[in-house]
Amino acid sequence: MDKLIIQGGSVLEGEVRISGAKNAALPILAGSLLATQPVKITNMPHLRDITTMMELTGGMGARFVLDDHRGVEVYAEDIRSFEAPYELVKTMRASILVLGPLLTRFGQARVSFPGGCAIGARPVDLHLKGMEKLGAKITIDNGYIHASAPKGLQGCDIAFDTVTVTGTENLMMAAVLAKGITTLHHAAREPEVVDLAHYLNHLGAKIQGAGTDTIVIEGIQELGGGEYAVMPDRIEAGTFLTAAAITRGKIKLKQVLPNTMQQIIHKLMEAGADIQVTDNTITLDMHGKRPKAIQLSTAPYPGFPTDMQAQMIALNTVAEGVGHVVETIFENRFLHVQEMQRMGADIILEGNTAIITGKEHLKGAPVMATDLRASASLVLAGLVAEGETMIDRIYHIDRGYEVIEEKLSQLGARIYREQG
Repeated sequence: MDKLIIQGGSVLEGEVRISGAKNAALPILAGSLLATQPVKITNMPHLRDITTMMELTGGMGARFVLDDHRGVEVYAEDIRSFEAPYELVKTMRASILVLGPLLTRFGQARVSFPGGCAIGARPVDLHLKGMEKLGAKITIDNGYIHASAPKGLQGCDIAFDTVTVTGTENLMMAAVLAKGITTLHHAAREPEVVDLAHYLNHLGAKIQGAGTDTIVIEGIQELGGGEYAVMPDRIEAGTFLTAAAITRGKIKLKQVLPNTMQQIIHKLMEAGADIQVTDNTITLDMHGKRPKAIQLSTAPYPGFPTDMQAQMIALNTVAEGVGHVVETIFENRFLHVQEMQRMGADIILEGNTAIITGKEHLKGAPVMATDLRASASLVLAGLVAEGETMIDRIYHIDRGYEVIEEKLSQLGARIYREQG
């Protein structure tokens, strides 16, 4: 099993290119099942989860042609299987996103209940209730969701009980080919939802309101083809900015969308970072100063993203003062805290709140990644720890970060991958 080895103490400096967003690319790949003509998706990140989604849809009959410039051509005109098997779905929760496209285009789908990171309950009942409102018949048997709509789906009003990103995406895709108009109330507003809507509209869909809490979809008969670039990854960007802040460095991010990262930028400025932005770059400079402790509470977009919570805890472990981090989205997303405590971090957990008293330095130690973002936070901790940090089970980080050790090395970090 691969490991990351980090020698702490380096100050990050330089420029880094941000990859396409995993959380946008996955629903876009699933949405390609709706297309009756070829589509080309560019700025596609090279990640394990992307490979899994391609393997999943490839097993249904989709064909792919990859180029040398992060582009993937998708041919989904000959889909012959409507099943998402447990063997693949168990490794990636986003697999549930094939349910809506299969059901609305082909009238049937058989999808295993999803797996993914062990960060807490993320039930799919909101997806299923919405599909039923659209006219689908849903049964559950042996861990599989069986959905059918032989006469097609019918547009309607759907109000989510709680904000759900994948639920919004799944039902938006299902509604694209439904008869009539579908309105999603209390919809997720995340930039990745907007990116999916832009992609589907580019192929001929009629979606309005993405980015607000009310999305209106006018059903059409079929989607065509086209070319579309995946948005930059705001979580990867936030992780690299935090890495620079934690090491008191200076970096410039290229190919980013600063307007999708306002909360992250704001919190890093509170920590003492000097940040300059353009339309597609962000420059952070700590001027060699130690970061200051920050207070935050996670919330659905446009609030502070839960996917950046672990990284901010890492920042607080070496910051001046006491920071409080409240996790409101997932009840089991503090698994990284115990590993950071092994490195000398002063963190107390009280319910859904982490209270962090910053220290001048952490101590290198062998630690274990427990989920995708937790693994990123351990990398950040390792960058400022005295001595060597060895991070095990880094297959988690490969799900969401493209060659993170190579990018960090380019910025001056002493980090390498040890093949297991």
